[in-house]
Amino acid sequence: MTLRAKVLTVSDGVVAGTREDRSGDVLVERLMAAGFEVTDRRVVADGVGTVRDALVGMSEGFAGLIMTTGGTGFGPRDLTPEGSSAAIERTAPGLAEAIRAASNSEGRNFGLLSRAIAGTRGQALIVNAPGSSSGAAEAFDAIWPVVEHALDLLAGGHPH
Repeated sequence: MTLRAKVLTVSDGVVAGTREDRSGDVLVERLMAAGFEVTDRRVVADGVGTVRDALVGMSEGFAGLIMTTGGTGFGPRDLTPEGSSAAIERTAPGLAEAIRAASNSEGRNFGLLSRAIAGTRGQALIVNAPGSSSGAAEAFDAIWPVVEHALDLLAGGHPH
């Protein structure tokens, strides 16, 4: 099974060119090191519609993992979960819970402040990750052990 992935960075600052996309870089590095072929990488401004539209487009005819980074906190423009929810057909709360449980940056559990969600759209698995480099890395590391099996199930493997 070929593992494919896409990365969506949600950040007004990255779109404006005032911030580097470090968390997107970290996700691409982690994905490639885990054997994924990263087939698309996009950046959109914060907002429900921008996230929804990007995820709908990125998942069209795609079987694989789509990770978002950014916009999952309490800031007024942090609307990635709402945009993701508008695109997701079936939720996968265990993945988001695993990411929250794994977050322990600098000895503080910032995962408690995450509003991130995960779910599926067609054969795509969509997972929100934090916008910090360390948070994005922790998020991928938390879900990696089950991603290949999840993608296999989405593709029709292991019928019950």
